[in-house]
Amino acid sequence: MTDSTFTNGHLAPEAPAINFFNLVWCALALAVMIGIIASGNLWALVFLHIFAGGLWTGIDLFMGFVVGPILRRTPFETRRAVLTRLTPRTIFIMPVLSIVTGTTGWFLAKAMGYLDTPWPAYGWVAAALAIVTVLTIQGIGLLLPTQIRVYRELRKPNPDPAHIAAISRNYFYLIASQGVLQVAIMVIMARFRMGL
Repeated sequence: MTDSTFTNGHLAPEAPAINFFNLVWCALALAVMIGIIASGNLWALVFLHIFAGGLWTGIDLFMGFVVGPILRRTPFETRRAVLTRLTPRTIFIMPVLSIVTGTTGWFLAKAMGYLDTPWPAYGWVAAALAIVTVLTIQGIGLLLPTQIRVYRELRKPNPDPAHIAAISRNYFYLIASQGVLQVAIMVIMARFRMGL
């Protein structure tokens, strides 16, 4: 069996290495975003914002309310198998989606005049900016480093479940809070669509 090895008497999948070639498509995505912003094409800016935001929200909600609760109740080797396959992908896509969504949202708000909206309607704009800022800081500053530390421990021949539990003590709660904030931002976006 080329795709698995025996560890502590259990059949455990080999953890793939992080493929840093993914940084190329990350850079490409950011270059496309910069190009669209520089072009001033409002339709393309709206499309990119909705596309990146939809992916970011969908993945966050799926991870927070479906995958997370399932993994918390599965045996360690199952969690190990899933996380060692999932992490090498999410550590690239999630930061890019958050950066693209937040940045295009800012430029879109500016282009559509939302930044000049008087109070109390500006409260919706301020709430959107605050939530996106919190989501991005949590994702890049807390969740990403935790994912990488857990992944590195899971790749060891004999990973220590107690150490992983200590590293990721608040991880699932952070993911759930990301899901709640994503729902809140959808409420705000619906308000934007209906007019402030």
